[in-house]
Amino acid sequence: MTFHPRNLLLPAAIALGLATPAAATDTVKLRYLASQGGLAAHELAAELGYFDGTGITLENVGYAQGGPASLIALASGDVEIGSAATSAVLNSIIGGNEFVAAYPSNGINDEVQSTFYVLEDSPIKNIKDIAGKSIAVNTLGAHLDYTIREALHSVGLPADAANQLVVPGPQLEQVLRSKQVDIAAFGYWQTTFEGAALKNGGLRPIFDDTDVLGDIAGGFVVLRRDFAREHPEASKIFVEQSARALDYAREHPEETKKILAKALGERGENADIAQYFRGYGVRAGGLPVERDIQFWIDVLVREGKLKQGQLAAKDILLTADAKPASN
Repeated sequence: MTFHPRNLLLPAAIALGLATPAAATDTVKLRYLASQGGLAAHELAAELGYFDGTGITLENVGYAQGGPASLIALASGDVEIGSAATSAVLNSIIGGNEFVAAYPSNGINDEVQSTFYVLEDSPIKNIKDIAGKSIAVNTLGAHLDYTIREALHSVGLPADAANQLVVPGPQLEQVLRSKQVDIAAFGYWQTTFEGAALKNGGLRPIFDDTDVLGDIAGGFVVLRRDFAREHPEASKIFVEQSARALDYAREHPEETKKILAKALGERGENADIAQYFRGYGVRAGGLPVERDIQFWIDVLVREGKLKQGQLAAKDILLTADAKPASN
């Protein structure tokens, strides 16, 4: 595993995955925090047996309320795997954490996106109307937070013109229907909760994150830089097999729903919502592109959190190519 200074793309060789993954040179346990109602690609890879015989084992040590909480656990050494929206990852790195982006956890496109809903009789019709309104999001400082900021910026409003309230994913529908909030934002990773809410009717979308951001990776699974350097082969296999699982989910959606239902049931969650899983929205092969990261770097420069040229996408992306850069 090398930190490629020139190449942002995982090589095509790992995009398809290997039928029999190589074994790591050491035995490594990777601890992580799960997300309610969902299954990360590395969890799916473990369910599919992709880590069998590699020396890598995964251990779920609880739940993360959101990406920032996952990154705090990663920074403190409580877990080896973190997962958060790209904006949250960048903010954490700016704050001094030595993290590297391993693979895109999710993407947003025409099939999978974060959608902002209101009740059908709400007077809210468009982005301009969200000014002064309350919006339920799963956490602050992450994807939904920054999507709202960008949405407001796109119509010439201050980034803080809407009021964001933190609400756990399973309760988003409840707080909207009870009118405790004006808007509920279902993240791209919460399509299971969204599907269950839509089945009950009475909701209307006002915009989604692709309207604001376009086709882009929503977030990244991240590792500590020192861990990746200490365990290069294990890190490489982790990326390879997780990317392989992303492809599996895209190619076998119904089988993936069954695996998700089984995992949710074993965790004591509502297995029925697995039927609403729409996929990870990640490009074939789990490949990131420069815009996935550079878009948010440019936003942070605009907001004054970064200086121009202070951070580049190539500085934080971990590739699975063990060959040194050629130029």
